[in-house]
Amino acid sequence: MEFMPEFRVLRPASVEDAVAARRDDPDACLLAGGTDLVPNIRRGIVAPRTIVDVSEVAEMRDIRERDGEVRIGASVTLAELIEHPIIRQRFSVLVQAASEVAASSHRQVATVGGNLCLDTRCVYYNQSEWWRRSNDYCFKHQGEICHVAPKTVACFAAYSGDLAPAFIVLDGAVEVAGPDGNRVMPLPEMYRDDGRDHLRLGPGEMVVAVRVPAADSWHCGYVKARVRSAIDFPLAGVAAAVKLQAGSLAGLRVALTGTNAMPLLLQGTEDLVGAPLDDDAIDRLVALIPKQIQPMTSTVTPPGYRRRVVANMTRTLLRRLSAEARR
Repeated sequence: MEFMPEFRVLRPASVEDAVAARRDDPDACLLAGGTDLVPNIRRGIVAPRTIVDVSEVAEMRDIRERDGEVRIGASVTLAELIEHPIIRQRFSVLVQAASEVAASSHRQVATVGGNLCLDTRCVYYNQSEWWRRSNDYCFKHQGEICHVAPKTVACFAAYSGDLAPAFIVLDGAVEVAGPDGNRVMPLPEMYRDDGRDHLRLGPGEMVVAVRVPAADSWHCGYVKARVRSAIDFPLAGVAAAVKLQAGSLAGLRVALTGTNAMPLLLQGTEDLVGAPLDDDAIDRLVALIPKQIQPMTSTVTPPGYRRRVVANMTRTLLRRLSAEARR
């Protein structure tokens, strides 16, 4: 790790002030918990002149019900999310996903918005400055080659946030604020499958909150695989939401993380609606996965392992949710 460079810290009192601060310095970085940003600064990956600390912006700090949905501020910490009574009672999949992030000490400061906007990761990128320089850098930062796939012009750094797939299967949407005003968009639309530029946020835009509709009739869960259970990002993670009606599927959503440069909402699940959620249906769903994921050698485990573990975790999770829904 390098020494921290000098920078100024701004602490805006409102979302409008935060947007204005970033308009004045387009290269300014947002900070709430800093569990991803600070290591990247110390590795020399980013060197902001200005940091905009939004951790105390009131409208980004609360969880409340509004218009039949729950609004979760982007600066709510993962520990606060886990312990909030509304979340524990109505959105257990968020509790499961947030509880799987790093260690307890990290969850005290890491935030919902930070996890959703987590930078993509690769074993050739998340290294010290001297290590990356000695390896001629890479596409994602300063280099002209992808060490994972040298013959391509793409970046295969993987998105590895835990909360995104959970929010996606809950049909969540994000509130975004920027110089051109505010907007709301479905969470999957915030991402693109590009390891270098995976967020579809315009210049100066920031995530303010996440909106989640009622999910009372859905049975949801999240599981992940990682090398060290105490701290690691997912090698792969699976979230699923199941709705049964008279023993048959009335709704099914599956979302993945760690396999692509973006969290992935599995396509084709609607073809299973109307069928019983038995082993045959689960096998048909698992067969959809290989053509939609693209794990590469961007982690410490080989792509083949991650392909197998995604399939196995999906099968196990859906069997569990099916049993829960039938009780």
